[in-house]
Amino acid sequence: MPTSPLRIVFAGTPEFAAASLQAILDSKTENQYDIVGVYTQPDRPAGRGQKLVQSPVKQLALANEIPVYQPLNFKLDEDKKQLADLNADIMIVAAYGIILPKVVLDTPKLGCINVHASLLPRWRGAAPIHRSLIAGDSETGITIMQMDVGLDTGDMLLKAHCDIKPTDTSASLHDRLAVLGGSALIDALEKLKAGTLVAEQQDESLSCYAAKLAKQEGEVNWALSAELIERQIRGLSPWPVAYTNSLAGVMKIHAAHIASVSDEASIPGDILVVSKEGVIVATGQGSICITEVQFAGGKHMKVQDALNGKNKAALAIGQRLGLLDQAE
Repeated sequence: MPTSPLRIVFAGTPEFAAASLQAILDSKTENQYDIVGVYTQPDRPAGRGQKLVQSPVKQLALANEIPVYQPLNFKLDEDKKQLADLNADIMIVAAYGIILPKVVLDTPKLGCINVHASLLPRWRGAAPIHRSLIAGDSETGITIMQMDVGLDTGDMLLKAHCDIKPTDTSASLHDRLAVLGGSALIDALEKLKAGTLVAEQQDESLSCYAAKLAKQEGEVNWALSAELIERQIRGLSPWPVAYTNSLAGVMKIHAAHIASVSDEASIPGDILVVSKEGVIVATGQGSICITEVQFAGGKHMKVQDALNGKNKAALAIGQRLGLLDQAE
């Protein structure tokens, strides 16, 4: 292993990746790492004005005077040459969002390693945090992986475990894993420098695919159990957000928890109890207490505020959510 500072190219885009880049920057006082370049996705239009917005990784890199590169992909020879000219020992990838061809994976002397938000081989793919919550996993974590041409199929170099709390949303779990990813990355880099990293092959029979989320997955099927619906709501918060049809049109459900109220004569989707604490809705098995909602054109609000608003009739006892789904 190199005895001089590791020449690092970092590739990432969102906040999750920025946490790993920050971890490397925080470790530079030991003069072990030299970040010679940062790759991130091209600036994207966002907001009502559709102004171009820099990624969190780009903002952090520029603030630390690190050269930034933003190829659309690595199909052009000039982009491949640019990477080769950086003469990197290793490329660190975290939620970059661009598939790297073999020629790129082979360019750094020690290849490319990935900061992945699951305990591989479980949840390979684009949305491991959300899928772990929706599936009801009790544990997840970070895997530092040697990248190959497959989808998160490379050898595992280091794992860091993280419990999933019963109240976790994808946002809260994301934030904890982002921090954990940074510390796991530094741990892996230190072991790499010391020559003590041990690669472990993944067991293909244990792999799961964490497909990219689609907005349609947010629609609540009230015939499912309260447990499954509650996991769906937490797993899709803050995006794409669970939703249902109501008397006032589509209603997003930002927060809910399992309730103890039951009514065997009720139909799934029926509103059973209404109070400032929440709206209790019957499901196929058990009930759910909705505590935060958002109607079309309105703001995200607590139920107690919605009950004082123009759409309060949609949250009345006896109303049935999911009306369009259940129409005969």
